Amino acid sequence: MEDSMYQRLVVAEKRLAEIDAELATEDCVKDIKHFKEISKERANLDPQVEAFTRYKKMLEDLEGAKEMAYDSDPELAEMGKEEIKTLEASIEAVEAELKELLLPKDPNDDKNIIVEIRGAVGGDEANIFAGDLFRMYTRYAETQGWKIQILDETPSEAGGFSTISFKVSGKKVFSKLKFESGAHRVQRVPATEASGRIHTSTATVLVMPEAEEIDIEINPNDLQVDTYHSQGAGGQNVNKTESAVRITHIPTGTVVACQTEKSQIQNREIAMQMLRAKMYANKLAEQQEAIGNERKLKVGTGERSEKIRTYNYPQNRVTDHRIGFTVQKLDRIIEGDLDEVLDALIHYDQSMKMAGEQ
Repeated sequence: MEDSMYQRLVVAEKRLAEIDAELATEDCVKDIKHFKEISKERANLDPQVEAFTRYKKMLEDLEGAKEMAYDSDPELAEMGKEEIKTLEASIEAVEAELKELLLPKDPNDDKNIIVEIRGAVGGDEANIFAGDLFRMYTRYAETQGWKIQILDETPSEAGGFSTISFKVSGKKVFSKLKFESGAHRVQRVPATEASGRIHTSTATVLVMPEAEEIDIEINPNDLQVDTYHSQGAGGQNVNKTESAVRITHIPTGTVVACQTEKSQIQNREIAMQMLRAKMYANKLAEQQEAIGNERKLKVGTGERSEKIRTYNYPQNRVTDHRIGFTVQKLDRIIEGDLDEVLDALIHYDQSMKMAGEQ
């Protein structure tokens, strides 16, 4: 292990001990904000220190095995040599684990997300595909034990949605789905196509980390709030009361709307969540641009013009163009079996980070 890496781990070990001592004090428990901050820091440091402890123990065991390898007893010497091989392989694996643990963490990885899917190029077929993507993410969320809450939707007469916004809540949601923003392309024969020709359509996906008020400040004077009658299913209140809410952030022209709840107050609260998420995502995009990040995978930018993935039905093929990843399992992926694709994206991003660190 490089000395610089070893010293970083020594510092992490010391800092974890300091945090544990501070968490045990009464003053820390009283300061809720500070308590949350250092608890989050501890959660980040703990796996590093745990792996570092294992690493140091293996080094000690390796020294013992080397001594055994030179024992006058041939049987003990052979055992020592075998132990050396096993420990060296384990030490190499832990070093790789520690390199990954020391990579810069995305502060948004633990956050819930707000997703917006829109039918783009392709008319009715694009809207139907938007509905397919929504079902794909919903089914994946179910396998992860995550919760889905629809925030706003505009169903398409032919099926699917011209636009749908929803919140995904659970453990490390953003860390798993943060690379889904962009244009998704589908190649297939539409159900409405009598001649059986393959059409190409697109839907855009925007994944935004949920933003709290402390993450983004919004001046109430910059907002234009409009109310209107809800559309579609929703019981007796639909089209009778102006429960639907549309909020426009005047300086940026950002518009959000919500009509899923019967109460105007609830719809306004949800719309504000959506607005904060959109403005936070824009803020992250500006930061990325300022940093000049050259990595292919841009977190939170939501670049809708960028074609990120193609779903080719005739060949049962899914291709992620950013990393050149192709797999012929479209039938499983569109039903929510996303792990192989998402893991490839996460692995690529970590590899780029490691290369940057080196």
